[in-house]
Amino acid sequence: MAEKLRLMTVHAHPDDESSKGAASTARYVAEGNDVMVVTCTGGEAGSILNPAMDRPGVSENMPEVRREEMARAAEILGVRHRWLGFVDSGLPEGDPPPPLPEGCFARQPIEVPTAELVRVMREFRPHVVVTYDENGGYPHPDHVRCHEISMAAFDASGDPDRFPEQGQPWQPLKLYYCHGFSRKRMQLFHDALLERGLESPYGEWLRKWDESQRPDPYERVTTQVECADYFEVRDEALRAHATQIDPNSRWFAVPLDIQRAVWPTEDYELVRSLVDTTLPEDDLFSGVQERVHA
Repeated sequence: MAEKLRLMTVHAHPDDESSKGAASTARYVAEGNDVMVVTCTGGEAGSILNPAMDRPGVSENMPEVRREEMARAAEILGVRHRWLGFVDSGLPEGDPPPPLPEGCFARQPIEVPTAELVRVMREFRPHVVVTYDENGGYPHPDHVRCHEISMAAFDASGDPDRFPEQGQPWQPLKLYYCHGFSRKRMQLFHDALLERGLESPYGEWLRKWDESQRPDPYERVTTQVECADYFEVRDEALRAHATQIDPNSRWFAVPLDIQRAVWPTEDYELVRSLVDTTLPEDDLFSGVQERVHA
């Protein structure tokens, strides 16, 4: 039997795996591939963003609640799941912002979480790794640190001289950044909603987007994965994170038929490849299958 292709996605908090690339992962699982989601922190610092969940017993038990939500989302997506076990750093607010809590993920010496991620990589042996870009997708300290350790672990995992106590070396073949919130995509959804006489939640966001300060990440996309058939699975996984996702929020503002017609893909940027591939791509495993099954 041919070896399964293996995909690992590395995320900062529980719910990130469902809001970033979830339809792609559901598609790859459905096609018989092996997918693992790695979550760096427990999301302990998350606020309750869904009014329906603002009830006794939730905020007092946020770590346990978010673990249960993550388990449900992983079940919906059909993925394996691993916690790295670090503490959510929170998103500091203020001018200047307060220091991050002692011992949190973003304040760990980078070698500590990198070693943990190398251990999981060597156990799972992914062919492809997906993470965030150098800005973390958005500048949350845990997202930036997630990027940093993903890049470091991609290189260290295959090096027998790095972290020898973390298992036998394994070199992933490709590494991608996930780009989910492009201005172009938002503009097309905005226009499609208005054309149908529907209200768009994106108007103010688009007006405030200063491209001189924040270039559209769509310009960096190399790989678009067709996954429209799995948008319902993505949304079900999102709703599993009930403390974080309000079912009446902008996450669900665009009807699925508009999404399928306007933007039926999830978008990625290839940043490392040890196999031959041709850009643009429509498959994260492009070039990998040929190598693995040669």
